[in-house]
Amino acid sequence: MDRKWLQRVTTTVLIGSVLHSSTGNAIAQQTEQKIARPAINNQASYSYTDPASRFNFQGISSQLNATPKPLVDPLGRILGCGGELLPDYTGFSVGLYEPNPSDPTGTELGNLVSLTRTELPDIQNNSVPGGLKPNTENSNPYFVTNQEPKGTYNFLFDPNKGQIAPGKSYILVINPPRNSIYTQRRIKLQIVDSTGGIGNGVVRYTATSLDGQPITTTGGTTFTDTVVFVPNAETVGLDLLAFQFTTGMCQPNQVQIIKSGDRATAEPGDTAIYRLSVKNLSDVGLNGVVATDNLPLGFNFVAKSVRGEINGQAVNVTAERQGSTVTFRTDAIIPRGLVLNIAYAAQLTSDSVRGTGRNTAIVNVRRADNGFAAKDGPAIHDLKIRPGITSDCGTIIGRVFVDKNFDGEQQPGEPGVPNAVVFMNNGNRITTDPNGLYSVANVKPGSQTGVLDLSSLPGYTLAPNTKFKERNSQSRLVRLEPGGTVRMNFAVTPTFQEEVK
Repeated sequence: MDRKWLQRVTTTVLIGSVLHSSTGNAIAQQTEQKIARPAINNQASYSYTDPASRFNFQGISSQLNATPKPLVDPLGRILGCGGELLPDYTGFSVGLYEPNPSDPTGTELGNLVSLTRTELPDIQNNSVPGGLKPNTENSNPYFVTNQEPKGTYNFLFDPNKGQIAPGKSYILVINPPRNSIYTQRRIKLQIVDSTGGIGNGVVRYTATSLDGQPITTTGGTTFTDTVVFVPNAETVGLDLLAFQFTTGMCQPNQVQIIKSGDRATAEPGDTAIYRLSVKNLSDVGLNGVVATDNLPLGFNFVAKSVRGEINGQAVNVTAERQGSTVTFRTDAIIPRGLVLNIAYAAQLTSDSVRGTGRNTAIVNVRRADNGFAAKDGPAIHDLKIRPGITSDCGTIIGRVFVDKNFDGEQQPGEPGVPNAVVFMNNGNRITTDPNGLYSVANVKPGSQTGVLDLSSLPGYTLAPNTKFKERNSQSRLVRLEPGGTVRMNFAVTPTFQEEVK
């Protein structure tokens, strides 16, 4: 009987658990507490007996480490606009959302992020990782409380789910309680490549304000497309600034501007008095006040009429006009809850009838404590314009020209004379343009007289008229109908009957 080689392998799989912990602080970092994490270490021992030689072989396989990575803790705090704690956090909640995948801008909310459930105190060997205060169960959303430290929140990301992989984005949403003076805030968080750090556990991120308001109490950002880059997330937390004060359901605002006038209707020749009221709605003083007012067509700003006051005390206000825009500035600080009133006058001209009578004003200010900017507007005031005495007025048009054939009418080839002066019976002095044309608007209906000033035309004299004797005069008499137009021409000829080419 052939000897058969017999082989018997005995394999024993040993599974052990090793406690694992890590340290760190602030947003997007490793947790501060020593939290037990079971590590799965797989190792096999074996024995083998050679049936021929009866030799026994034993050995141990290499160790396979399957330790899960610890959760990463972004800890933040909700602060006031000046970096102070809010008096009451009841009703505030913070939620962490995925960006809406159908939104190409990445700014709209998708689903809530599915966070790994935690517990505190941590019960070992139950597959539930330990949590951190204040959000001990890693709830999403989390309702902020007044317990110390006040206004704080935290969420634990799970690296085993790829939640801190570079390129991952989240939207942090802070919701104030119902009927609050604050409004919702949204912050976009994007994980970027790690710098290595302690055990390669430091996570870097970019925080972008989606509502245009600053993120940290240090400022250093603009109010539009505000982006704060935190270079070392191990030591810097995300301290959210407070929600800007609002009025009703309007956009967040810390200042309010109201525009009013002393009348509802006016007509050319009247003077309207306007008032800009700038109210401080914030919790600190406001300075750097710049109010801009756009006047309607036909409104002339009266520079010497500007006045300013706060709580009955006069303050210095400067005004600068550029076209129809008037800019008011003051170095005065508007105390909390008080109003800066700026009054000025504007006179209506005849052109105001052609305008809308609507003017708009905006205001820009800065907080006195940290220099953050705020603005409001436009505030709108409508003034109804009545035509008044200009409703029946007409227009006189005319030309001073060289009359070559002495018929009193301008023919092709008979040029106009520029810079000729015509005096009207109401005292108005009109000068012709380069083509010899002139016009007078808003003339009262009835008989009107114009006189050509020959002294303004050296080298020319009145042209004789062989057809109409009344035109052999320097003056013209016309009858103007209400709202009508009439022509008043003057014919001249070179002195001494010089040939005109």
